Amino acid sequence: MTDTTAVPSKAIASLSPDMPLVVWMVVVTLAMGLTGGLAAPDLIEIFNSGFGRALGEFALILLPSFALAAAMSRHRAAPAKGLATATSPLAGAGMICPDTAYAALSPIAGRQKLDVAFGSYAGFKLLYPAGPLIVATGLGVTDPWLPLCGLALLLPVWLAGALWVRSLDALPDITASPAATASRTQALRPLAPFAVLACLLLIGAASDLSALPILDFLTRPKGALLIAATVALLDIPRSERRACLDSSLRRTGSLLLVIGAATAFGAMLTHLVSFADLFPPEAGLLGLLSLFTLTMLFKLAKGSSMATFAAVAPVAAPIVVGAGLSPVAAVLAICLGSFIAILPNDSFYWLVRRDALERVDNEGKAIWILTGGAVAQALTGLGLVVAAAAVGLI
Repeated sequence: MTDTTAVPSKAIASLSPDMPLVVWMVVVTLAMGLTGGLAAPDLIEIFNSGFGRALGEFALILLPSFALAAAMSRHRAAPAKGLATATSPLAGAGMICPDTAYAALSPIAGRQKLDVAFGSYAGFKLLYPAGPLIVATGLGVTDPWLPLCGLALLLPVWLAGALWVRSLDALPDITASPAATASRTQALRPLAPFAVLACLLLIGAASDLSALPILDFLTRPKGALLIAATVALLDIPRSERRACLDSSLRRTGSLLLVIGAATAFGAMLTHLVSFADLFPPEAGLLGLLSLFTLTMLFKLAKGSSMATFAAVAPVAAPIVVGAGLSPVAAVLAICLGSFIAILPNDSFYWLVRRDALERVDNEGKAIWILTGGAVAQALTGLGLVVAAAAVGLI
């Protein structure tokens, strides 16, 4: 017997345009301007000014970040087993990708593969130069204490994922591979650029170097990233450096297009909607929850964490201004919203599913393990941010 109920749904799906996120944002932005009664010159002017805003800043961040990530991924030495889990958050942030960090560390993680997965995921979302820096740039936030706030959140958020795994007795029943390991010194060497970055940011946060322009630039995120990327490139064979830079250009170019379209959308939205009326200055918790929810919806729809960071910050900026939110709390709320969720539309899901959870024969259980852990991490972090904001710590 033929199932005729599936025909209408297929017909409806065929009528829905299958377009990339960038195209959707451009189309919706233009449609908003036209339905809002804007004249053609005004529509183009708003789109143009919005699209170009902050692209230079993002280029200065993304180019060295992706060069750093490419250089770090080319190190052959694997950390000693005891360091695999401990370094996973730093690897997730330093490689600007939880997938790459997990792939590098999981072969020697043994039964701690899921700890490495949630550590890489949390580090990418909460540590510089990944999530917080990208989101802060989109919001125009330059608070020097933001990196330390992300670091303070890391341990409890990471622990929430680890406890979730253990509550389900989901630790994989496997042992570490006899793949090549390294001494502690060799194992930590690939993370040296990340240490340089952290030191420069700490110096910048603790000192006023405005009288020394070069040092002032090098101890701010963009300058510190350039130094860290240079250190990473110098630590790999000369023949591989050009490939790293080419990889950085490819990844940066596609993201700049997403960011430009998202910023143009945010500019059009700000012109047509008064966010000060929707989110009055006393909105407080409502504003933070709105940012968290908005980011969650972007992540659920897109799957990619990086695309979520790139697209949501320009759209969320009017909410931050209209609600009078703490810039640090706003950035962290967005980063935490991107934790939800690790689903099959996210490449990270399949990487972990086919490795740490290869013996789980039920797809629903695998989704429950990974998504449940990500939700636990997100809610733990959100609770801490809301509590800190309520007492004025951030």
